[in-house]
Amino acid sequence: MKNISKPTKIGLLTLPFMALNSIAAELPLAVSDDTFLAKTVAKRDNLAPSIERVEEQKLTAAKLENAKNKYGSKPNIVLILLDDVAYGDFGVYGGGNTVGAATPNIDAIANQGLQLNNAYSQPSCTPTRATIMTGQLPIRTGLLRPMLPGEGTTGIGLDKTSTLPQKLSNAGYTTQMVGKWHLGTFKEAQPQNVGFDHYYGILTSSDDYTAWNEQWRNPDLIHDKARNEWAKEGEIMSIVEGSRGEEARKVSPIDMESIRFVDEKLTSKATDFIASQEDTDKPFFLYYATRGAHNDNYPHPDFIGKSKSKYPYKDVIVELDHRIGEIKSSLKEAGKLDNTLFIITSDNGPFVEAFPDSGVTPFRGAKGTSYEGGVRVPTIAYWPGMIKPGQVSDGLFDLTDIYATALSVAGASDLLPTDRYIDSIDQSAFLLTENGKSHRREIFYWASNALMGVRIAEYKFMVKDQSFEFTDTWPKSSPFQSTVTDSLYGGKLFNLHIDPQERYAMTPLKQPHAPVLMQAINKHLKTFVDYPPAIKIK
Repeated sequence: MKNISKPTKIGLLTLPFMALNSIAAELPLAVSDDTFLAKTVAKRDNLAPSIERVEEQKLTAAKLENAKNKYGSKPNIVLILLDDVAYGDFGVYGGGNTVGAATPNIDAIANQGLQLNNAYSQPSCTPTRATIMTGQLPIRTGLLRPMLPGEGTTGIGLDKTSTLPQKLSNAGYTTQMVGKWHLGTFKEAQPQNVGFDHYYGILTSSDDYTAWNEQWRNPDLIHDKARNEWAKEGEIMSIVEGSRGEEARKVSPIDMESIRFVDEKLTSKATDFIASQEDTDKPFFLYYATRGAHNDNYPHPDFIGKSKSKYPYKDVIVELDHRIGEIKSSLKEAGKLDNTLFIITSDNGPFVEAFPDSGVTPFRGAKGTSYEGGVRVPTIAYWPGMIKPGQVSDGLFDLTDIYATALSVAGASDLLPTDRYIDSIDQSAFLLTENGKSHRREIFYWASNALMGVRIAEYKFMVKDQSFEFTDTWPKSSPFQSTVTDSLYGGKLFNLHIDPQERYAMTPLKQPHAPVLMQAINKHLKTFVDYPPAIKIK
C-alpha cells in the first residue's frame, strides 16, 4: 500500500499516527449504498465529485419532463431563507411547542414533503448567502464572514454573470428577491444588479438597524446628538426597492418601532409578486430571505406574547411560521403550487450570545462555529405530486447544492459555469425520487479561510480546533472572537450517530477510518491548485 501523500505547497495534511501512515491514502472505494465507501465521479474537472445514482437520475429526468408537459412550463422555484433559525426550533425537528413556539405551517409542509436531517450551511450569514447564490464555498469568493456596518459599501460583490438568479434568468425565468441580502450595499452589489429582475428588502442584517440604538448597549449614541447622527449614517435605515440597472431607493424607513413590521411588508411584497404571475406561463424564481429571527427581535404587534414562552424570539418564530403559511397559500391561490419546488432552510445555527433572544439546537456549538450547532440547519423540500409526502432523510445536503439542483430542475444544467470551481452538487434526484439517496459524499467544514474538517457518513474528522472561551470577551463564550489552531495530534474524529454533541473524539480508536477522511480533505485541497481561492487558505 502507498503511504499518505506528502504535503504540497497548498498545505495538504498528514496524520502523525504511525499506524495511520501505514494505510494507503488512496484506498479503493467500493460502489455501495454506504456513503463511507461510496465512489464519486466528477462530470468535469471544475465540478465537485458526486455519487452517481443512474436509475434515480433517469427516473427524475422523466418525471421533470412529464411535469413540464403537464403544466406547459418549467417549474417555479421558491426559496425561503430564515435568519439564525436553529435546528431545534421547528416542531418536526423536536422543537415547536416543546421549546415554546408552535410551528404548524412549517410542520405541515415538512409532513407533506421531505425533511432533511443532515443539511449544512456555513457558520454565519454572509458566507451562507454567498454559497447559495454562487454554488461555491466562501473561500472561493472571499465572502468569509458577516459584513459589519459600513463594510458592504465597497469591496467584494458577486460576479453578476454566474449567480443563480442570473443563470435562471438566462434559462427564461422571472427572478425576484424579497428580504435580507447582506452581500454588499453598493449599487453594483445589490440584488437587482447581480441577476434579479427586481428587489425589495433590507440590504444588511436586522441588528444593523437596531443594535446601535439600544440604550443599554450604546447610551452614548442615544444621548450624544453628534454621535447619534453619525451612527444613523452607518447603514441605509430603510427597506429599499429597485429593478435591474437601478440603485435601490428607500421606500420604507426602519426604526425601533417600524422594524416590527418588516417581515409583514416583505411577505406582502412576495405574495403580491406571486399573484402577479397567475396569468403567465413564464416560470419564476422567488428568493425570500426573512428579517426574523435575527436578534434583536421585535415581534409584530399581532404576535407579541403569542408564543407559549412569550419571549420575543419565540413570538417571531410564530410570526415566521404564519408568513410561510401565507406564501404557500398565495401559491395555491395563483394556481402555481403544484408546479413549484418549495425549499425552506436557515442560514446558520442560533446566535447564542443573544440568549434568550435565540433559538435551540441539540448539538454542540452555535453560529460562528464549525460544530454541528453552528452549521446543521433545518431544511425542508416540498413539491406536491413530485416529492412524496412524509419522507425524512438522513442523506447529506449542503446549501451550496441549491445552486446546481435549481438549475437542474429548470432544465439548465448546461449553464453551470466552466471557468471556476463549483462546489454545488445536483441533488434533484435525491429530492424527487421516493426514498432517494443523496449524491453528496462529503461535507467540508470551513471557518473563514480555515478548512476545519470533513464529514463522510456518520464520521466527522476535524483537523483544526476552534477556541472561544475567553476571560476578556463579552460574552465569555464568543465564537466571533475565537481562535483557530491546528490539532496537536492530527485531528479529532467524532461519530455523529452515537455522539451528535461531539463530546468524545475517538481518533486513536478509529485508525482504519481516519485515512479515508484525510484522503477526502487532501483531494478537496487539491481543487485549489487549478482554481486558486480568492483568499489564502489558513
